[in-house]
Amino acid sequence: MSESPLDESPYDVLGVDRTASNEELRRAYRRRARQTHPDLGGSAATFNAVQLAWEQLGTPESRAAYDRGASARPASAPASDESEHVWATSRSRSTQRDSRPKARMYGHPGGRARDRFTTLMREWVGRGSEPVDIYDDALIRRAPSEIKHALADALAEEATARALGDLGMGYTVWHGVATERGSDTWVVDADAAASDTRKIDHVVLGPSGLFAVQSEDWGAPARPRRGDLISEGLAKGEKPVHALATRAKAVARAARVKFTALIVVLPDNALDGAITALGRTRGLPAFAVQRSVIGHFLRTGVPDAPRPAGTDMFEVRTRLQNSIRLV
Repeated sequence: MSESPLDESPYDVLGVDRTASNEELRRAYRRRARQTHPDLGGSAATFNAVQLAWEQLGTPESRAAYDRGASARPASAPASDESEHVWATSRSRSTQRDSRPKARMYGHPGGRARDRFTTLMREWVGRGSEPVDIYDDALIRRAPSEIKHALADALAEEATARALGDLGMGYTVWHGVATERGSDTWVVDADAAASDTRKIDHVVLGPSGLFAVQSEDWGAPARPRRGDLISEGLAKGEKPVHALATRAKAVARAARVKFTALIVVLPDNALDGAITALGRTRGLPAFAVQRSVIGHFLRTGVPDAPRPAGTDMFEVRTRLQNSIRLV
């Protein structure tokens, strides 16, 4: 399986069915390699994707491993925790216990999105059918876009939460900070379903400030435009940074605190740069940050931004703890 359920599978990249013979795979690879080669007018990124797909499927052994879901990483890829993706669980992939002090954490990152994924998947499969593994790679690949997006949301939140946990004991993190419909002090996106409680994925407080952090995976690259982010994976007119700013303002009013910055965290391959400044939105500086550097960014903080003193941070944490509600 791939890093994200929104990514194309190697079969999709090569343009063949999962039941294709090894010879059909070989012919498809040669055809796609010619079509996408940069020297022949193709895209380097697409050509690289074709090579990666062939590494995953090019031998009977590697294909069998991919089909079993035994490895999300081709032989040539570096062995890193981020490559060994497990869709069915958010548990740590390390085999050694990490004794380093962790950030103080509250809430269940990705829990709401996983609940939504489970509900949608079971409805799509059919309640009266035989029990199935809802995390089966082939099943997820066939699922409607809404189902894959729900799983991608959960995975994105869980991946960011792992990085936030490593910030250390000087940081406090609340996962899934709720908003509430029908209240002057809380807001909900205008296009949200009546039963949907919107949220900030992570609120992070530490020596570098107070941050509203949203974890996203839109299945497509993103780029800045007029203080926000645009992507083919977003609905027309959607403004994720503006939406985050609106939610952050509501939480700030309820807790009587002030956020230092807004952060949208995206997969590394979705952004050209590690950290992209997006200007100010509703008076707050906003940034798009690659997932692999979110810990570094939060430890370093925003240049020239005021940092809370020890007593001030304790007071802010108390106010947040007393006012925050979690989904």
